[in-house]
Amino acid sequence: MPDEYRTVAAAGVHETEVNRSRFRCALAPAATEREAQDFVAGIRARHPDAGHHCFAYVIGADASVQKASDDGEPGGTAGVPMLQMLLRRDLRYVVAVVTRYYGGVKLGAGGLIRAYGGAVGEAIDALGTRTRRRFRIATVTVDHQRAGKLENELRATGRQVREVRYAESVALEIGLPDAEVDAFRAWLADATAGTAALELGGEAYGD
Repeated sequence: MPDEYRTVAAAGVHETEVNRSRFRCALAPAATEREAQDFVAGIRARHPDAGHHCFAYVIGADASVQKASDDGEPGGTAGVPMLQMLLRRDLRYVVAVVTRYYGGVKLGAGGLIRAYGGAVGEAIDALGTRTRRRFRIATVTVDHQRAGKLENELRATGRQVREVRYAESVALEIGLPDAEVDAFRAWLADATAGTAALELGGEAYGD
């Protein structure tokens, strides 16, 4: 797994106009290909009167899944330049849909390529990006007496507490970069007088 990847900061829409044609670009993070496809379907449903709903998405931190569609525009003039813009900006786990309302002026192949790619680039600039980093999912198990204080200290030191589970003891799930595991283990032993247990799990990405 790559150590980090960039994606769009949040879902949103940015519209541009080229020779009276409107290009409405909707961008969103997408965790899976199914999520990306559902987003495309949702845009189609909300704008049934538009001429085209061209799309592109990149799924996977290593860009292992890529797809683009011209949706009726001349081949290679819409989906591909959209996909190329996402890749050029190093975005992952992202979907873009450009909805076009024809304005009566033909743009030609070069004009369409610039318009569709440009619509995605402008939307990225308008909505911004965020970097997500790889971390280890770690579970800290501690007695009820120390749990509240430990949770507060974890949050105070910038740790993301992902989940808290209460049973005979309290389990706090956190995200922990691999490089910090040894230092965190020593800090935890000191903070709980050696009474807490640390279990390392799988890997995920987070902000």
